[in-house]
Amino acid sequence: MADKIDFFIHGDDMQAVSITLEPGETVRAEPGAMMWMEGGIEMATSTGGGMMSGLKRAFGGESFFITSFTNEGSNPATVGFAAEFPGKIIPVDLSLGQVLCQRSAYLCSAHGIEVSVAFTKRFGAGMFGGEGFILQKLSGDGLAFIHAGGHVIERELQRGETLRVDTGCIVGFEASVDYDIRMIKGVKTMLFGGEGLFYAELSGPGKCWIQTAPLSRLANRIMSAAGGSKGQHNRGGGFLGNILQGD
Repeated sequence: MADKIDFFIHGDDMQAVSITLEPGETVRAEPGAMMWMEGGIEMATSTGGGMMSGLKRAFGGESFFITSFTNEGSNPATVGFAAEFPGKIIPVDLSLGQVLCQRSAYLCSAHGIEVSVAFTKRFGAGMFGGEGFILQKLSGDGLAFIHAGGHVIERELQRGETLRVDTGCIVGFEASVDYDIRMIKGVKTMLFGGEGLFYAELSGPGKCWIQTAPLSRLANRIMSAAGGSKGQHNRGGGFLGNILQGD
């Protein structure tokens, strides 16, 4: 049974989560996620499971360290966390099973939750999936909180049901969901569609979470606007479409 955490999610489109810790209770978070902590809470940084655990996270592009927040006082106290860009925070009960999520999605969790790396099952998914070979794997018996850009759509896939998703829009999925990469059909669609060459295929059973505003899209739009002339920027059109629309 999952450890109970007293939490509250603040806001709508730029969310934060506050967690109330009883005396002696601990919560873990990614370094830099903390917004505030009340008196009595002490912060400590560690590898979260030894040198190898830290190295695995670093290999996956994540922080080598994880920060722990423990209530050393005699009364309940709260600590608040938020991600580095606007979006939603999703509480996930890991007692129901492991969850795989995109890199940088993990925000914070109950003490004892293991944050490690997982490799995609297929070479093609790693080569062309947009998010690389490596995903974050969250496991344990408690709550974890993951962050997504924009709005979040949760889908419960039945056994045999499939969903094709832009790779950057995947926040995470339960370990029971099968993940693969497919090539978009049709030469014109591939070149002019503006959706890239590949999409992800998720197959049930299990839950998946989809984000409407991935950080990668926001970064690309900002870079495009900053590098464009006279304030013009592109709405898509694929690789050749970008060339043809240029001045």
